[in-house]
Amino acid sequence: MLLAPASAAPEEPAPSPASAAAAPAEFTHPGVLVSRPQLDFVRKRVNAGEQPWKGAYDEMLDSRYASLSRTAKPREVVECGSYSDPNIGCTDEREDAIAAYTLALAWYITEDPQYAEKAIEIMDAWSDVIKDHTNTNAPLQTGWAASSWPRAAEIIKYTYDSWPNADRFGTMLRDVYLPEVVNGSQSNGNWELTMVEATIGIAVFLEDRSVYDKAVEKFHGRVPAYLYLESDGSLPKTAPGSGLDTPDEIIEYWHGQSTFMNGLSQETCRDLTHAGYGFSAISHIAETSRIQGEDLYPEIADRLRHAFGLHAKYQLGEPVPGNLCGGSLKDKLGPITEVAYNALHNRLGHPMDSTGRLTEQQRPSGSNNLFVAWETLTHADNPS
Repeated sequence: MLLAPASAAPEEPAPSPASAAAAPAEFTHPGVLVSRPQLDFVRKRVNAGEQPWKGAYDEMLDSRYASLSRTAKPREVVECGSYSDPNIGCTDEREDAIAAYTLALAWYITEDPQYAEKAIEIMDAWSDVIKDHTNTNAPLQTGWAASSWPRAAEIIKYTYDSWPNADRFGTMLRDVYLPEVVNGSQSNGNWELTMVEATIGIAVFLEDRSVYDKAVEKFHGRVPAYLYLESDGSLPKTAPGSGLDTPDEIIEYWHGQSTFMNGLSQETCRDLTHAGYGFSAISHIAETSRIQGEDLYPEIADRLRHAFGLHAKYQLGEPVPGNLCGGSLKDKLGPITEVAYNALHNRLGHPMDSTGRLTEQQRPSGSNNLFVAWETLTHADNPS
């Protein structure tokens, strides 16, 4: 038997996109969904009274989330069942997280320390108390809250001069939130995408490169299994570990839809609202990746632009064909188009007429009271 020379080693296959390192050598801060240049753009436009940013800012400041009299409602255990029934701290947690982010934005725009101190008060209250999430919706609830917390924490930690308990907040994210979201979920796709969004935001705040890489790996596997392109073939792709092995299983997972078209979502025939949760999380993950120096938008641009275009045109009133969800679509996408529209149309130059019309119609977009907030303010026509 011939032996290879000692200096020769068997060649290893090149890493796939899913296994290649994605985390930056140095993290950019603030760097979860919004960057300092983006925030500077917003502050300049608001202070100049320019639209749509001034109107969006006024709406944010008038909301309950910006109240300086807000009292946080932390719990040691947040228990959330299906559709938040039971709801033991679920709404309180999500809304306190959105409030912290809202107040952080208000701090940066106004430079009034009262807003920063109130954001800190809310974050400190939760980091001092919470220990766990329980019941069937625990992964999704954790993902929703942990998508908002790092956005707030990044702005405060890196633009305000004093947050003594910032490390304790980081410990909360690592010990309470991260274990619930880092391994993903085989539930409806919006669950796992929200969990990936939470994971990547936590990774940035903690400057944890391995967690960041794991989030991007999940993203690579889940997005093609959530948004269909005709180039995928006669059936949609499936997420790694899904266990979907037959056409009948895939069609059932896609809520009975057996005709597939560009931009169709795994949850289109469930309702547009849940599909919108998935689109939003995809947009947020890609936006954070762009800030961190590895832009995921080009990789998923065709899927995401077709998804927004398909759903936007029907929300705008175009008749739904009979081969799409039986000719009827439920609900609306929600205030979730600004981030992707700015990235895909304004930055990358993709035509997105229906999405553009819907975006203009919905301005200023507010909050869905779950994990989306104030995206006309932060991302409308934002070149940074």
